[in-house]
Amino acid sequence: MKTIVLRIITFMLLGVLIGLGGMTLHYAEGLSYLSTDPLACVNCHIMRPQYDAWQKASHHSAATCADCHLPAAFPDKYVVKAENGWSHSKAFTMQNFHEPIFITSKNMEILQNNCLRCHDDLLNAQSFIYTEGAPRCVRCHSAVGHGEAVGLGGPMLSLAEELDGKMEEQ
Repeated sequence: MKTIVLRIITFMLLGVLIGLGGMTLHYAEGLSYLSTDPLACVNCHIMRPQYDAWQKASHHSAATCADCHLPAAFPDKYVVKAENGWSHSKAFTMQNFHEPIFITSKNMEILQNNCLRCHDDLLNAQSFIYTEGAPRCVRCHSAVGHGEAVGLGGPMLSLAEELDGKMEEQ
């Protein structure tokens, strides 16, 4: 008799967990994150300015969020997507993220690799871009992905300039 009651309680708890998990997945539009559709990035309200800026930027017709911000190869693309999804959802849920949001050094490296991959035909072996310690592509080309960064007081520091400053402080 005890085992039957224990099984019933176990299945009820399992049902509640599956139900809550399913509702959370549905509410958060969780399956959309398996795609590379830029609209999936806007599920998180804080990404709206980046999405709107991307629509007006020069790479809008050539590259999506995933093309620039995720590795091209499988399974790396989905590993990084899962890592970013976890950290983004945790930060958004706990409300402990930097505003304005900025790219991490790991994701900056992915971005740089994607610039080089897509524009390899424009570069050559003697190009400064391949030397260690060379400036990132977005140092000079910061507006290609999300347009010009403008604040109330005029143009803001580019993300690359801001990151360079932070890296020099370390």
